[in-house]
Amino acid sequence: MTDGRPRAAVLGKPIAHSLSPVLHRAAYAASGLDWRYEAIECDESALPALLQRVRSERGWRGLSLTMPLKLTAVPLVDSVDSDIELIGALNTIVVSTVSGEARLSGHNTDIAGIAAAITETDVGAIDTALVLGAGGTARAAVVALANVGVEAIVVAARDVRRTAELEQIGERLGIEVAGVPWSSLRDEFAVTDLVVSTTPAGATDSLAGPDVWRSGVPLVDVVYDPWPTELAQYAAAHGSTVCGGMAVLAYQAAEQFTLMTGRPAPTQDMRTAGERELTGRRSGIT
Repeated sequence: MTDGRPRAAVLGKPIAHSLSPVLHRAAYAASGLDWRYEAIECDESALPALLQRVRSERGWRGLSLTMPLKLTAVPLVDSVDSDIELIGALNTIVVSTVSGEARLSGHNTDIAGIAAAITETDVGAIDTALVLGAGGTARAAVVALANVGVEAIVVAARDVRRTAELEQIGERLGIEVAGVPWSSLRDEFAVTDLVVSTTPAGATDSLAGPDVWRSGVPLVDVVYDPWPTELAQYAAAHGSTVCGGMAVLAYQAAEQFTLMTGRPAPTQDMRTAGERELTGRRSGIT
């Protein structure tokens, strides 16, 4: 049952610790919008029924999607943007009304979030970049790097076979994307202009040392909790500009806010709210 206010939600499983409600509610408050935003636990099997509910209930404006729904949702919406056609994953659904019927359009704001974080590093021209990991976030990172003008990308994975899809994305974008094994990272760090880590917390701990990491190379790390990662901490202590996952999260959520509301996003308010929430969680304050 709804209270008549426009509404949005984040879907995923698990979802209890998602920061999306904190970020979006902060944006509503800063923008003077009387909107609702909630977290709804939903897995792949429950998603079709939930989207049908969104179509039938009044008030829905949008959905944020996290794991494990980013791939499952693609065939369930009415339209997708070109980025989704390229990488096969969405994290945002915008709900609009056309001829009296609800229409669901899919978008991927992870790309914009990563691109904005790359820009925040302010390292100037980037000829070559190194992406750590070959999962869904790595796909978004490849497109983001292409969007900011990077011409050559190396993707490192423990199983180099997983980089084949990213190489295909590079072909469609008209840029060079090459997969390499994790064991060759020392050589790749020596020549790259930027590192983007798309791996989970702990996956890059072994890279935080002088035998592998090159001092001064900029780093964008999508992890925001726990933060800093061992690699981010080591890189920052050895001359690197580091941009963390909270920036990526806030930038992508800001893009979602704009898609859903049609208004410019108060990005800094969202980022500050997210950082405050994480600080409270770490200190045991809820």
